[in-house]
Amino acid sequence: MITESEGIVLKQVKTVGGRRMIVLLTKRFGKISAGTSIDEKGKNRSALALRPFTYGKYELYKNADNFHLNVGETIASHYGIGGDVDKYMAASYVMEFTEKLAVEGMVCTELFRLLSDFLDIIERRTKKFGILVIAYILKALKISGHAPILEACVRCGKREALNSIDIKEGGILCGECRNSANSNERLIYDVEFDIVNALRYLTDQPLHKLERLALDDATLESLWRIMKAYLSYHLEISGLKSEEFL
Repeated sequence: MITESEGIVLKQVKTVGGRRMIVLLTKRFGKISAGTSIDEKGKNRSALALRPFTYGKYELYKNADNFHLNVGETIASHYGIGGDVDKYMAASYVMEFTEKLAVEGMVCTELFRLLSDFLDIIERRTKKFGILVIAYILKALKISGHAPILEACVRCGKREALNSIDIKEGGILCGECRNSANSNERLIYDVEFDIVNALRYLTDQPLHKLERLALDDATLESLWRIMKAYLSYHLEISGLKSEEFL
């Protein structure tokens, strides 16, 4: 069956005989892996549509649960992402993270729109790319049902004196619950209240409202340390190739 869908290129994998496997997050089918014989070094429209970060329209041959990519057409190349090393690494991390988070064949148009918006916005941004990455992660976790609990203490439900984050419990702690916890627990982070507020803000605000947001380096470092621990513990997402950019 010949079908088509808009999609975003998450990664490419070379296989035998000059073929490649293209991993796409598609609007119609969710995350899919599609084999193709299109020459990656070609300059026709199909070859250009298979480059990293490309948002395109793809003709696919679907046979049971397998896909073959016949033709691609670029909608947005996001070519500007490659002009800055830090920007490129930030966007690469998001693609790796999304490929790990998305479930094969599970349609999620909300995640698709989020990734498309992220690529548009980071292409325009000129510095502090980590803010957008952390915001993307938080929003993607919310969409997928894995978001940390940030509105009340994850143990007792109190909304006051929230000053710690318990990675294992999956959310914030009030001072009383923090005091009763094991003081040697390595996955409990004591934080300033502005860190909790920053996590909430980055989760709740649309990405386009964060395009010019600036946070100091210390806050970014704290947020990233928390998010790395959370992703590793709850989703076993760690050690990604582009992780060191933050």
